[in-house]
Amino acid sequence: MFSDSTKGADASALTYSMVETAKACGVDVYYYLKYLLIKCPSSQMSDEELEKLSPWNPECKKSLDELFRKHQDAIFDAM
Repeated sequence: MFSDSTKGADASALTYSMVETAKACGVDVYYYLKYLLIKCPSSQMSDEELEKLSPWNPECKKSLDELFRKHQDAIFDAM
């Protein structure tokens, strides 16, 4: 998909790694990726800040549950 260049291949590998890690931790991939896009992690973040964004972190799982709940509420409110 992104492998026309070295940077594209790196981006593809990183994305694949995030998806597989989320699946291995039992979190919904859609909401995990959405959560990461909301939080917008960067290379300037400390290891502690990045740890909080990891799918195995209880704080992250709680945030994902809240994101899911908000999404479900929005669906039901639209009906």
